Amino acid sequence: MKFRIYHRYLGFFLVGIMAVYALSGIVLVFRDKDIFKKEKVVEKELPVDTPVEKLGEALRIRNLKVEKEEGGVAYFEQGNFDTKTGKAVYTVKELPYLLDRMTHMHKATSSRPLAFLNVFFGLSLLFFVVSSFWMFSPGTSIFKKGLYFTAAGLVLTILLILF
Repeated sequence: MKFRIYHRYLGFFLVGIMAVYALSGIVLVFRDKDIFKKEKVVEKELPVDTPVEKLGEALRIRNLKVEKEEGGVAYFEQGNFDTKTGKAVYTVKELPYLLDRMTHMHKATSSRPLAFLNVFFGLSLLFFVVSSFWMFSPGTSIFKKGLYFTAAGLVLTILLILF
């Protein structure tokens, strides 16, 4: 009976964070696409002596490849860099602010200040997994049916992991 009470109130307490993780998880599935992203033009002043080879590092653009250099201007897929003035103009695709914050929370690492909250949430989900088996009395038909669904879900999970 205690497990049912803890399960119920912890579930109510974590409703908000579960919604955030559900939505940000859906958004992260499509991170290789630009479905939710908006284009934004960025203008950045770099030192005039910035070498073109270091442009990706300076602009924090991964795998930046300069396509051509012409008249003191280096052109790359996202924009251009004027080597004479140090001005770079390029476009980036970003998630809207709220979705961006949610996905950053979802992808948190141990170096983030509130990482312990992510660990707490993960442990809470594990508690939900275990405590769900105490929601119904063993021996009842609904409990037995639940075990069949559990077995099917475990088989599906193993198949998804392996393939």
